[in-house]
Amino acid sequence: TSSNYNISYIYTYKQNNNYIKNGDLIYIVHKMEFLYIAIPITKIPSIKFYRMAMQLVPDIEFKINYNRPADADRGGGNYMDNCDAEDEIEDLLAYFEQQLTVESAFPKICIPEHEMTQVHISALPREILMYIFRWVVSCDLDMRALEQLSLVCRGFYICARDPEIWRSACLKVWGRNCTKLVPYKSWREMFVQRPRVRFDGVYISKSSYIRQGEESLDGFYRAWHHVEYYRYLRFFPDGHVVMLTTPEDPLYVVPRLRTRNTRMDSVLFGHFRLSQETDNQTKVFAVICKKKEEKATEYQKNRFSRRNPAPEAEHVFHVGLHVSAGGRQSFSKLVWIHHSCHITYKLTGETVVTAFDLDRMYAPFYFARVKSYTALSEQPL
Repeated sequence: TSSNYNISYIYTYKQNNNYIKNGDLIYIVHKMEFLYIAIPITKIPSIKFYRMAMQLVPDIEFKINYNRPADADRGGGNYMDNCDAEDEIEDLLAYFEQQLTVESAFPKICIPEHEMTQVHISALPREILMYIFRWVVSCDLDMRALEQLSLVCRGFYICARDPEIWRSACLKVWGRNCTKLVPYKSWREMFVQRPRVRFDGVYISKSSYIRQGEESLDGFYRAWHHVEYYRYLRFFPDGHVVMLTTPEDPLYVVPRLRTRNTRMDSVLFGHFRLSQETDNQTKVFAVICKKKEEKATEYQKNRFSRRNPAPEAEHVFHVGLHVSAGGRQSFSKLVWIHHSCHITYKLTGETVVTAFDLDRMYAPFYFARVKSYTALSEQPL
């Protein structure tokens, strides 16, 4: 309360708004602000505090800062400087490590919040806990789960920022093309900011066109059909890719593309690679083809032996895409830059290349995250 302060230390206030230089001006300002802020505490002593504040500075109503936090005067009048939010985020890892070191000479990753009869996870060595974290990331590179795991406590945050985990993830995405960190500050920053394809979902492209139907029997009516179809692209961290073109709705197709061993008809399988050329644009090049079917049985061969068999040929498609941002999500858009078909006749070994014109029928792919793709962990990172 105000009785704890030495009122005789404060001197009169002149009408020309100048203090008599016999006291500490800073102390006067702090005290009058404290008294004025304390007015709404209770109704009964509010008039007393108001009068005391007015005696110190009559125009206190125009000088008080209402945007100031209510607990700014706690701690004996010590004020903390406002810190930049970005600086706090950058130093958060070092800050947590320092806190754990100060609290104990042998800091633990975490401590139980409540008493437990069973063994708590904090009893595990750090090496075992880091191995569990690699299982959380899994071979599917579910870094989103790792980021969510870091929100549990300070110790988990430190483990989730382990550079070896993020380095392993970068090596799995870019391989030999990420031996150096420059221009990134950390492996995590490289994984987050460097353009790449995503593995926790599927890229979907929707196209439509109008075609003419058959005439009616009387010849006065001709139908027009609005045709819609989808292209699906599913990338895997091991370099495999699956592509499917079908009119079926994504609701039925997406769950069946969880693994690359899908048995859907017209599915193309292949490999892809990332390329960052001199124009500083990241591109994806894929080579895909239809899986080879099993040879027909002897009965089927003899049955159709009279017919002239078609020459055996292998169809291989070459696809080129440009990685770009789509909306708020990073690396969620793939734009067509190349599409061609290479037909190789096995009898003569001749290869015929047909390049397709990239017209409006080649709509860009947009990424859609699928939670079921990363629901299970089959192998650690």
